[in-house]
Amino acid sequence: MTDSTTRGTPLRLGTRRSKLAVAQSGQVADAVRELTGRPVELVEITTYGDTSREQLARIGGTGVFVSALRDALLAGEIDFAVHSLKDLPTTQPDDLTLAAVPRRADPRDALIARDGLTFEELPDGARVGTGSPRRMAQLNAWARQLGRRIEAVPIRGNVDTRIAFVEQGELDGVVLAAAGLTRLGRISEATQLLSPDMVLPAPGQGALAVECAAVDADLAASLAGLDDPFTRAAVTAERSLLAALEAGCSAPVGALADLQAGEQAVTEMRLRGVVGTTDGSALVQLSTTGHVPASPDDATTPLRMGRELAAEMLAKGAAGLMGERAL
Repeated sequence: MTDSTTRGTPLRLGTRRSKLAVAQSGQVADAVRELTGRPVELVEITTYGDTSREQLARIGGTGVFVSALRDALLAGEIDFAVHSLKDLPTTQPDDLTLAAVPRRADPRDALIARDGLTFEELPDGARVGTGSPRRMAQLNAWARQLGRRIEAVPIRGNVDTRIAFVEQGELDGVVLAAAGLTRLGRISEATQLLSPDMVLPAPGQGALAVECAAVDADLAASLAGLDDPFTRAAVTAERSLLAALEAGCSAPVGALADLQAGEQAVTEMRLRGVVGTTDGSALVQLSTTGHVPASPDDATTPLRMGRELAAEMLAKGAAGLMGERAL
């Protein structure tokens, strides 16, 4: 047991230093203050993913934005951490607890293009910036369907940096997570929200993960008040698919679990997955449906859905489309 249960002592929330990370961590901090009555202070931590200028696929992708925060948790330098859930490796360490997955923001990708253009209106050969192989694969495939081509330009940097590429005329458009733009108050700059029918988001996109040390049971129990069981079920299914494909977060894998509401309650969940080559020449895209767990603690159905859909995708040739796994 740590001393984080001492009432009145500030809880230390670990966050990455980026403007987006601080914004979303600040929102969680406000919720924790309201939930617990405890003061919360942000502790900014620099991660390897923040300092490296290499493409995520080259530096491994998985965990590069997470490991420094987890190290700080285990060292007792912070009491809990907030991550973008899509950055979390699919294997949860035994000494850390995923205490809460708050209600998810919009999981879709957003296009910010010059002159207010939508993706369908971009000219042939348009230069579209993204650091994500998943986005490259699906955007290239979409362009092919439209009888055109795009040049997917690998970019890194924060939201301001990426949007500046368009404002300065270096790129015709950039694709970013809608949730990040919303949390920064910049969603109005999006010229199009991309339908998941055309571009599936990253597993867990739009969701946050609130993590603490497993030994701090009292804090974990308090933070659990932020948990949204439907969001947790959805991202569990998506991450189960990713894990079963044995793919990291830099692989060209998209997944989205939609919750289907009946007349009185949410009863069904549809899981869609996609894997593709980055040039968009080959995609494997499948879906499955299952019942939403009756209990928030029951992850059996989401885990099974992810594994079964992954098996179907691998049977259709998905393994050969993922650079990490195929090598």
